[in-house]
Amino acid sequence: MSATSSTTDRVGTRLGVGAFTALIAVLVLSLTSSAAVSRGNEPPEQYSDALADYGVCIGLDAAACYNDDWTPAFKENEVPRVLIVSRTGGPRHAHLGPQLGTGLNPALTEANAAQSAIVAWGAEVGFAVDWTEDLAILGNPSRLREYNTLVFLSNSRDFLDDASQTALRQYMRSGGGFVAIHNALGAEYNWDYFQGLLGGANFYDHGPVRDGDVHTVSRRDTSTSDLPRSWAFHDEWYNLEPMPSPLVRILAEVDTDTLDPVGGGVHPGHEGDHPVSWCHYFDGGRSWVTSLGHDATAWQGTAEGAEHFKEHVLGGILSTAGAERFCR
Repeated sequence: MSATSSTTDRVGTRLGVGAFTALIAVLVLSLTSSAAVSRGNEPPEQYSDALADYGVCIGLDAAACYNDDWTPAFKENEVPRVLIVSRTGGPRHAHLGPQLGTGLNPALTEANAAQSAIVAWGAEVGFAVDWTEDLAILGNPSRLREYNTLVFLSNSRDFLDDASQTALRQYMRSGGGFVAIHNALGAEYNWDYFQGLLGGANFYDHGPVRDGDVHTVSRRDTSTSDLPRSWAFHDEWYNLEPMPSPLVRILAEVDTDTLDPVGGGVHPGHEGDHPVSWCHYFDGGRSWVTSLGHDATAWQGTAEGAEHFKEHVLGGILSTAGAERFCR
């Protein structure tokens, strides 16, 4: 055998071993990540996520990840105060209605179904609600710290500027609350911090609006504590890429056996494992996320399952505001 042939064989052998080793590492990572997903159990002992390292505390351990020591203004609120953020940077869902005017609490119409619903629910349950799409307000951390929780409502694409990104980060680090609903999962793809608030998950695509059964996976949060084991709903059933981090607690999922089709977009869907709501602590604050809420009728109370959707969202708002049990 020539020297050249011998060298080629040795290189080929090393490449083969390297590829085999890499394959084993990927399989181990996949198994570790899958096993670490918390579905109502204790927080995972170890976490391997090749997708992102957000550089802050993320998980289910309140003692480690929640900042309860500082004194932001919202701690003085006699009743919880909630700020709805419905600003969009791209396509606007019908349940949001037309773009709102500037300032705090611009006029709402019947077309602003989701904002109007949360305002009405707050009056019914006992929390105060303001709403805005104004960057001048969102970019002021002192203004944000007046609120026990912020509700990010179907925002889409890049909708925050540098000042509002900084203000949100400062707000969360002071122990604030974050609720992300529906197409908030399709927002700020290129800002890692926001992706961490979302639990690492993103909207990829969806199939047709269709019926499906939501299953309650964990009752260790107010948003699911009193929900039935299964309830019918009508939605787009977002396909997620990536899926939620193994460090979040999955609260609810859709039974993919009730979906036709399972995926329906370019994405094949998540047969047998399709989360729709989850919660976690992130960088000192509380975060609650749901992909549900596409149809305006869900907000208007006329859709099948609307009463359970209302209870679910109200629980997410109250728990992130610190008024009810959160993600335990």
